[in-house]
This record gives sequence, C-alpha cells and structure tokens, in this order.
Amino acid sequence: MKTVISYPLSVIRYLIMSKITNEVEVEKGYSNKQTAEKLRRLAEAIEQGKAFEIQVSGQRIYVPADAQIDFEYEREDDIHELEVEIKWKSR
Repeated sequence: MKTVISYPLSVIRYLIMSKITNEVEVEKGYSNKQTAEKLRRLAEAIEQGKAFEIQVSGQRIYVPADAQIDFEYEREDDIHELEVEIKWKSR
C-alpha cells in the first residue's frame, strides 16, 4: 500500500520558492478574533519598541523592533484592499 502525504499549497509554494530563489511568500487568512489578537500583539510590540514574532501558515517570522511599517491601499473597480506592510533587512 502506498502512503500519500498531502501538503497545503502554501507549504509547497514556500518549499519551491525557497529552493529556486531567495524569495518566500506566505499568506493565510484568519478569523476576526485571531486577526485582532495578532494585531494587538503587534501594536503592543511597536509601542514598547520590541521585536515581534508571528507564525503565518506554519512559517515562524521574527520581526525586529526597527522594522518599517507602511499602510498600502489599492482599489481596482469595486474591489478595495488595505495592507499593513512590514519591511526589514536580514541581518
């Protein structure tokens, strides 16, 4: 009997992109409650000048205290998108 292991598309995309290039892209939607908890922890870290750690779709991400934070708004026809973009350089 064959054993079949199924991985989420986000994991497969991460594995492929990290092997081919130095690029990684992970995206996952959360419930309103989970989103509020993550944003609350982020806001507290920003206010306290501390680093922030978050897990997105199984990928653990460490955000330094001096990361740049931007808000980005896009609209295409009747679709609106607001992104909180956090950028930093690897050390």
